Amino acid sequence: MAEAAPPPLHRGLPDEIAIWEILVRLPPKSLLRCRAVCHAWRRATTARDFLLAHYARQPALPLIYGLGRDIESLDIIPFDHRAGVATADDRLLSVARIGGPYVRPCISCDGLQGLYIGVDQLSIVNPATRQCARLPGFTVTDTHRPVGMYPHSLSGEYRILLAPRDPDDSHQLYTLGSNQPPRPIDIDGRVVDELSPFTPLLFHHSLHWCLDNMTTVFDTTAESFQEVLAPDGADQFMMDEIYGGALFEVDGMLGMSSLNAEFTSVGIWSMHNYESKVWAFKYRVELPLAELTMQFGKFKPYGWGVPSSWDGDVTMLLQFGDWLLQLDMDGKVVASLHRHKGLFPTQHLLKQTLVQHSFFPTLEGYVVNASPFI
Repeated sequence: MAEAAPPPLHRGLPDEIAIWEILVRLPPKSLLRCRAVCHAWRRATTARDFLLAHYARQPALPLIYGLGRDIESLDIIPFDHRAGVATADDRLLSVARIGGPYVRPCISCDGLQGLYIGVDQLSIVNPATRQCARLPGFTVTDTHRPVGMYPHSLSGEYRILLAPRDPDDSHQLYTLGSNQPPRPIDIDGRVVDELSPFTPLLFHHSLHWCLDNMTTVFDTTAESFQEVLAPDGADQFMMDEIYGGALFEVDGMLGMSSLNAEFTSVGIWSMHNYESKVWAFKYRVELPLAELTMQFGKFKPYGWGVPSSWDGDVTMLLQFGDWLLQLDMDGKVVASLHRHKGLFPTQHLLKQTLVQHSFFPTLEGYVVNASPFI
């Protein structure tokens, strides 16, 4: 006699829909809680094909970091600017807190964060899985510094690009999980002092930096540099300052934004045809700077970004005093969030992932759900 089929995971709801239409769309924390419902859900949601599909559906949200008051710590906060988020405070929910002296962000990619903990200790962290490991040999006084991280499409490896301090030195590549030291690559490119103050955007298998009225591009497949001219009219904006330009992705296109010198408007361009590397001006957003300053305090130009929302809309994130403001393309305040001092926006992105990376256990000091996590 044939065995009876097991009951569905949810009465009246086919397993295929429950797993591949509902669970696969949940944020990581909610999905982890659902694994406790039954063995079948745990088994299905820990399979690699499910985890990859789950990761693909996660939004890439701009990161905000919060410095702890009573202890030395750093909160990793993806700013959820999507429509439908319940309250303003729900937009600033921390996904992890890292403890240690002088914690600061360095590089990020695919849900992974590179953080300096202490004076010279570079660590790789996955906030969603609470995995952390140290990268030996990386110090702030080295001749090379990390300026970007990316998945290498041909090998599947995660690599870190290191730029030299001396223009006569070569760039280097370090493979996560490798027991080999960084290998030099014979290419011409920017030195660390030019690249490290900026956050690169990974787009079309290339790292992009916006600086000096140029877009510097590192092709992660060919592992070579090229320069792309800034958009026409960009000279009216501050493309050469540390807070002057931002690159972002919207509707599958590369976007660029920049403040003008008076902080009263933002120019936004997009590259409709990436292969041609031609920019098109989209719009200028007028900022009611005097009105916002009177209501919220002094504008902090180093803490701003132009993220792309999950549904393709574009919103701006600006810091005024102790307030974090979300503005739409009409310059109107969508949300105002009052937080303690030490909260600062960045141009890093976090797309959370529960995918298990094989390199983690091979690294020094590998831990799960232990210090430096608080």
